[in-house]
Amino acid sequence: MTPETTEDTGGEDCRISRKTLLKAALMAGTVPLLAGGGVALARDAGATGRPPAPTPNCDDGDGPTHDQMEGPYFKPNSPLRTSLVTDSTPGVRLTVSGYVFGRACKPIPGVLLDFWQADTNGAYDMSGFAFRGHQFTDRSGAFGLTTIVPGLYPGRTRHIHVKVQAPGSSVLTTQLYFPDEPRNNTDTLFDPALLMNVRDAGSAKQGTFDFVLDIAQTPTDPPTDPPTDPPGSTTWAAGTLYSAGDRVTYGGVAYRCLQAHSAMAGWEPPNVPALWERG
Repeated sequence: MTPETTEDTGGEDCRISRKTLLKAALMAGTVPLLAGGGVALARDAGATGRPPAPTPNCDDGDGPTHDQMEGPYFKPNSPLRTSLVTDSTPGVRLTVSGYVFGRACKPIPGVLLDFWQADTNGAYDMSGFAFRGHQFTDRSGAFGLTTIVPGLYPGRTRHIHVKVQAPGSSVLTTQLYFPDEPRNNTDTLFDPALLMNVRDAGSAKQGTFDFVLDIAQTPTDPPTDPPTDPPGSTTWAAGTLYSAGDRVTYGGVAYRCLQAHSAMAGWEPPNVPALWERG
């Protein structure tokens, strides 16, 4: 397998002068895990009073999340899904969660995130779409990915590729890295500003990362509308009779019906995991 090569296109270091974040509003919903220590997360900037690492940052006038090369293994038209594994998929289970913000620390709903990575043996699926999938941030700007820890291959440290695009904005192409990997010191593309927070969760691992897009925001900006429904799905609506297996979107996130039922207000998919699962 040919390793990914060419230059690192990461941005320059910058210090944070001001960070304001609507953390209380985010806490009202389902919040991805907050790993203790590790790389600073944009969502926590206002709580510490200390400037975090250059990326992710979330301050007006400071640089957004660093970009990186696409590499030779990207494929368009990945399936809409938040999980890239099944019960029989080999490898160490990994969940990655976080938020997408603009330059004023405001979360952005309806952002497209397209992930791709190697399998546990370090191979990319170029004939199908194994370990490839896209999703949209929910109304709180949050995303969640279920996958495995990618394997190693010559020339690279462990990493996950992702393209991030807010509605009507340009695409950020970048890579996420794992802390304490020996090859981080020898991989010429490795950027410490793109390290995830990663912690053990039994036999699995949990990671967090917040993206900050180069999108101007002010305190009075209205929220960005989520995208239209992906093909093959409909928007969840109260009063609809759903059957097991039906697929809907709610807040830009795809869900699959687990039990037949007639939808009621208050039974929105994120609120009733017994009726709906993501993906």
